[in-house]
Amino acid sequence: MHNEETIQRLYQAFAKLDAETMAACYAPDARFDDEAFSLKGAREVGGMWKMLCEATRAKGADVWKLSWRDVKADASTGSAHWDAHYRFSTTGRIVDNSIDSSFTFTPEGLIATQRDRFDFWTWSRQALGTPGLLLGWTPMLKNKVRAGAAKNLAAYMARNP
Repeated sequence: MHNEETIQRLYQAFAKLDAETMAACYAPDARFDDEAFSLKGAREVGGMWKMLCEATRAKGADVWKLSWRDVKADASTGSAHWDAHYRFSTTGRIVDNSIDSSFTFTPEGLIATQRDRFDFWTWSRQALGTPGLLLGWTPMLKNKVRAGAAKNLAAYMARNP
């Protein structure tokens, strides 16, 4: 599969909250990193997408919207920009997050690595309210969010092996 098609497939599935199709885009030893997660292996990466898609269907399908653009890829790397409008399941607050993704691919066209970058302070102000506004620029809050995300994913994966 052409790498640009893999990126398109990933975001088309995400727009539909189809975590199974998203998970199928990743190599078995894939790595994923963003401001909240640092994951190794398709099981963890797929588990994250399943957890996020289920939470969105359960608590935020009424506002969920995903758009993406500037998809580019060559034989080994790729990039895309995406915007997500959603209800953060922990607080119920509406978030508009703007993300830049960079990818590497296996020869078979599966995602080997994905690095998502977004402005954590902007995200935290929306998702967490006053604590995000006051502390979103600090490593302390970022580390707390990362720890909570890891704990939530571990609990989700224990319930959904």
